[in-house]
Amino acid sequence: MLKSNLHIDIYRNVVYCSMNLDIIEINKVLSNRTRLLILGWLKDPENHFPPHPELGHFDDGVCVQFIHDKTGLSQSTVSHYLSLMQKAGLIIPTRHGKWTYYKRDEKLIKNYLKQLKLEL
Repeated sequence: MLKSNLHIDIYRNVVYCSMNLDIIEINKVLSNRTRLLILGWLKDPENHFPPHPELGHFDDGVCVQFIHDKTGLSQSTVSHYLSLMQKAGLIIPTRHGKWTYYKRDEKLIKNYLKQLKLEL
């Protein structure tokens, strides 16, 4: 029994480390409706947010203030959510002056879905 568990742990470490992907952590982040909504909004930012006046485009993502405004949650809660999403690798932050913009990491999301399909 111990040998089997050890094999599974080694297998998981190889899979997750080689892809820089931790399915369990990503699943934890995705287990919250608001975080799922944020990812959905970031998939199509033109239809969910106004462009930031200083940039006028979404190449670097959406300003954290706009995400905060759309959720209706406290700034600390939204910051915590974005931090969790960033640590899981789902979003990429970019700073422009005092503003932070977030966009989806489409490559990681694609790899996550592929790996999830393989494991399930």
